[in-house]
Amino acid sequence: MSLEFQVKRQSATRECAGEAFPEVVNNKTKFATLDETLAWIATRREQFCRQVEHCGALLFRGFPLTTAQHFDSFVGAFGLPGFAYEDSLSNAVRVNKTPRVFTANEAPPTAHILFHHEMAQTPLFPSKLFFFCENPPDTGGATPLCRSDDLWEELLKVCSEFAQTCQQKGLRYSHVMPNENDFASGMGRSWRSTLKAQTPEQAEARLAALKYSYEWIGNDALRATTPVLRAVWDLPSGRKSFFNQLIAFYSAGKPNADACKSVTFGDGSEIPHGPVMIASELADRLAFDLDWQRGDVVLIDNFICMHGRRPYTGVRKVLASLVAYTGLESKA
Repeated sequence: MSLEFQVKRQSATRECAGEAFPEVVNNKTKFATLDETLAWIATRREQFCRQVEHCGALLFRGFPLTTAQHFDSFVGAFGLPGFAYEDSLSNAVRVNKTPRVFTANEAPPTAHILFHHEMAQTPLFPSKLFFFCENPPDTGGATPLCRSDDLWEELLKVCSEFAQTCQQKGLRYSHVMPNENDFASGMGRSWRSTLKAQTPEQAEARLAALKYSYEWIGNDALRATTPVLRAVWDLPSGRKSFFNQLIAFYSAGKPNADACKSVTFGDGSEIPHGPVMIASELADRLAFDLDWQRGDVVLIDNFICMHGRRPYTGVRKVLASLVAYTGLESKA
């Protein structure tokens, strides 16, 4: 059976700079086999990669994908360099389903995960990421997507001084890592796992190589602080992207001492709470909420598009896979 596909503007998408966001690839036949799908993806993978680098997010809908292994094969058909989660410096706990596929988040269903660029709070981050819906929730659970280049332009209009300070100074992030993985916490990945270290000496050596500062605190926990990382990314299009995790780190609640310690400007100065709240509100206003259907895959350009997660009820199974970026960030 031949395959029919189309890329089209969906009424459910929003418009950014006159373009559909996200762009949608529909499987019109609805009856294709997995092997046919993989062969088709392999012949068009360069086209899709160019497309997502332009539009920010590309949704594949109606394809015959039902399991983590199907998703693994779908990602593999793109021929992109993988980035295993265990090689990341992320502080979140994840569960691998295959070597390149893992759970998207272990936070409880009631948690609202705020906008962020994947792993932008570390010197190692992916260039692209795939999400796959194995099982949609009963209610809620959308993945909101926001074009950070549009967010940057809006920030310049309403918080110009703050936006320019972010660009000029960059950001530093701090996080406390426990001695052992805390599976009850979505952000409880241990320093042993994160740094691939068995001893404090090995952890310190890895942090020194990455230009982190650090301190040991009670119960063998480790507080690590990044070098200065950029907060704004220059895109090939000539536009700029608000590329960071500032909203997710700082705007989860009211300003407090912990929030001020978790992220600062690159010179160590405190970040004002008000403009971060404005950035968060702008991101929500610009966002498209992706309401998952079973078998959906979304390919996201991590430099253009930030994402989050809405609270939900029921059993939500969304998996992820990362595409490597070869650069190493060490300064703003």
